[in-house]
Amino acid sequence: MDPRVVGGLTMATIVSMPVARDNVSSFWNWHRPRLAKSSSRHYGRRHRYAARVAGADGSLSLVKRMVDIAGAFTGLLLLLPALIAIAIAIKATSSGPVFFRQYRYGYRNRLFRIYKFRTMYTSLGDSSGRRQTVARDARVTPLGRVLRSTSLDEIPQLINVLKGEMSLVGPRPHVPGMLAGGVLYENLVPYYFQRHSVRPGITGLAQVSGCRGSTQIGDSAISRVDYDLDYIEHRSLRLDVAIILRTVRREFLAGSGN
Repeated sequence: MDPRVVGGLTMATIVSMPVARDNVSSFWNWHRPRLAKSSSRHYGRRHRYAARVAGADGSLSLVKRMVDIAGAFTGLLLLLPALIAIAIAIKATSSGPVFFRQYRYGYRNRLFRIYKFRTMYTSLGDSSGRRQTVARDARVTPLGRVLRSTSLDEIPQLINVLKGEMSLVGPRPHVPGMLAGGVLYENLVPYYFQRHSVRPGITGLAQVSGCRGSTQIGDSAISRVDYDLDYIEHRSLRLDVAIILRTVRREFLAGSGN
């Protein structure tokens, strides 16, 4: 399958999806009255974000970008020995490339190719990313399990940060066509695309709050987007530092990654 075609839509169509107005899907516009009458669960939360999330202050965005560049450059420099060791280990334990690249949603719905260390057997991997990883997934290599549990497979995303495609902290980038609760994410969460009003991050408020891994459970998937929008609404350098420190403690040191 051509990775540039998702759900019958070309990437040009997906990229052109606007980040404007109230950013709700056509599905929600049609179903809003029915869902409001049939169930009030989550509706109040959804209504809170009916309007588009406000953009960041210009000075904050500039400072954040400078911090991202400095942090990513320093991280790559300090972790260079580890990066080389992991690359050698991947090549020695399974056939295929060292890096895994995949299209993800970025700022204002623009698609970009994310970098990760390859953790799956090449012949069993899913380039579309819509088939989510489960516990004891046979597609994951033994080394890949270690990299995933410590989140070391995410380190190459520092390259995406330097390129301006990602930030150190922000909503995690999702693949186009990602399912949540058995339906398209944007159909389950009407304000889904508002999370793309900032650059995606290597880590985020949702991840350090326990919302990571599979999105098969609808309630958990909705909470994940809510955390993303909470971050966007209250973002600051102080919050970024707190999230980074908590990420290091929870994932790299405690090994609670997926």
